[in-house]
Amino acid sequence: MAPVPTNVKVILLAIFVAFGGFLFGYDIGVISGCLIMPDFIERFGEGDPGHKVLSSSRQSIITSLLSAGTFVGSLGQAFTSDSMGRRGSILLWSAIFTVGTAIQTATTTSVVQITIGRFIAGLGVGAMSAIVPLYNGETSPKALRGTLLVMYQLQIIMGIFVSYLIDLGTHHLDNSASWRIPVGLQMVWGFILLSGIFFLPESPRHLLGQGKAEKARAVVAELNSVPLDDPLVTETIEELEYGIRAENEGGKATWMECFSTRNKLWYRTMNGMMLQFIQQLNGQNFYYYYGDTFFKSAGTSLDAYVIQTILGAVSVAGTVPALYLIESMGRRKSLLTGSVLEAICSLIAGLVGHFTLAPTGTPIDQLTQRNKRGGDTLIAFAVMHVFSFSMFWGPTPWVYLGESFPLRVRPKAIALGSATNWIWNFLLSFFAPRISAHIGPLILLIFFGMLVFGFFYVYIFIPETKGLSLEEVDEMYRSGVRPWKSSGWRPQLDEKEPEVQEVREVRGKEDKEP
Repeated sequence: MAPVPTNVKVILLAIFVAFGGFLFGYDIGVISGCLIMPDFIERFGEGDPGHKVLSSSRQSIITSLLSAGTFVGSLGQAFTSDSMGRRGSILLWSAIFTVGTAIQTATTTSVVQITIGRFIAGLGVGAMSAIVPLYNGETSPKALRGTLLVMYQLQIIMGIFVSYLIDLGTHHLDNSASWRIPVGLQMVWGFILLSGIFFLPESPRHLLGQGKAEKARAVVAELNSVPLDDPLVTETIEELEYGIRAENEGGKATWMECFSTRNKLWYRTMNGMMLQFIQQLNGQNFYYYYGDTFFKSAGTSLDAYVIQTILGAVSVAGTVPALYLIESMGRRKSLLTGSVLEAICSLIAGLVGHFTLAPTGTPIDQLTQRNKRGGDTLIAFAVMHVFSFSMFWGPTPWVYLGESFPLRVRPKAIALGSATNWIWNFLLSFFAPRISAHIGPLILLIFFGMLVFGFFYVYIFIPETKGLSLEEVDEMYRSGVRPWKSSGWRPQLDEKEPEVQEVREVRGKEDKEP
C-alpha cells in the first residue's frame, strides 16, 4: 500500500471519538468510591437510620446493573451502526448515556431508581465500546491504526483516574454532594461527546457500503490531507470497493454469518469473544470496582481513596507506553507478555493476602506488623498488576477486535465481542463481592488461572495483525497461516485486481521523485 501521510486530523479525530471510552472508564471508577461514602450508605443501605450498611448483595446489584445495560447496548449498536451510520449511532447512544446519568443524579433514596439509571447509562457505554473500535478501525491508516485504537483504552483509564480524583475530593463532604457531584459530572462528559459529534466525518467504508462513492472519496482525501485526485485516494477506494464487492456477494449479513466457515469468520469471531472474556477475568476490574472496599481490609495506613487514586495514576502511566508497544511489539507479544506479568502479580498477591492479612473487620489497633506488611505487599502487587494490564491486556483486545473483520459482518462481529466483554463484566461485578466475602484474597488465584489459560490461548489461536490493512487481515485469515508463524506473513497482491497494482505503482513512482 502507498505510504500514508501523517495527518494531525486523523489523530485528533481518533482521540475525540475515543472519548466514548472516557465515559466507560469514569462510570466504572466512580461507583467504587461511592459505595463507601457515609451519605450514600445511609440513603441506599439496609438497617436502622444512622446504622445502615451496604451489603455485598446490594453492592452487587448497584454495580452490576451498569454492565447489564452495556451488554444490551453493545448488541443494539450493530443495528444502529448499519442503519444510521457510525456517526449517527455515536450521537444516539451518547444521548442515551446522558439521560441515564441524569436519572442517577436525581435519585434520593431509591435503589431501584439509581440502578435503572445505571442500566440506561450502561446502554450508551456498551454501544460506545463497540462503535469506537469500529469507527477508529475504519478511519485510521494501517500504520497508525493500532496506536489510535489504543487511544480508546487510554481514555478508559483516564476516565477511571479522573473519577478517583473526584471521589477523593468529595468523599469528606457530609451530605449528598459527596456522591452527587462525581455521579452528576457524567452528564458533562456526555454533553461534550454530543457537541463534538457534528464535526465527525462518516466512515468511508460505511459510505461505500451505502453507495456514496463521492462522499467516501472526499472523506479519504480529508483524512489523509491529500487532493481528491491523489493516487492514494484512488488506491484506498479501489481496495475498499473490491473488499465490499467480495463481502456483499451473499446479500445482507446475519448474526449467524459471524460463525460461518467462510473466510474463517467463526474463528475470528471466537477469537474476538475469547480475548474479551479473558480480559474481564484477569483481575483488574476487581480492583477498579471493589478496590476501596477490598483495600480497607488490607491493614494499610493509606486511605482507601488514596490507594484507588494511586491505582488510577498507575493505569494512566501504563497505558502511555502501550501507544508505542502495540506497534513495536505487535498484538501477540503484547498479550503473551501481559499474561506472564499479570499472572505473577495475581499469584503472589493472592497467596500473601491469604496467609498474612487479618480477618475482614479487624480493628486497626489489633493488626500485627505481619498483617500490615502483608497488606502493603498485596497493594504493591496490585499496583504492578494494574500497570501491566494497562500496557498489554487493557488495549490489545480492543485493537484486535477493531481490525479483525470484513466490512460485511464487522458491526455484528464487534458487537459480539463487546457483548462478551460486558456479560462477563456483569458476572464479575455481581459475584465478585460475594466470592471475596467467602474466600478473601484467594479470589486473586481465580484470575491467576485465567491468565495462565490466556497465555496458551493467545499462543495457539491469535495471529499477528500488526501493520496490515483491514483488507490484508482478511487475506491473511484466508491464507490459513498458523498463528505462531503469522508475524512473518506478508500479503500477496490479488492478480484479479490489476487496477490496484497500477495505482500502487503510480504512487510508488511519485514517492521516489525528488
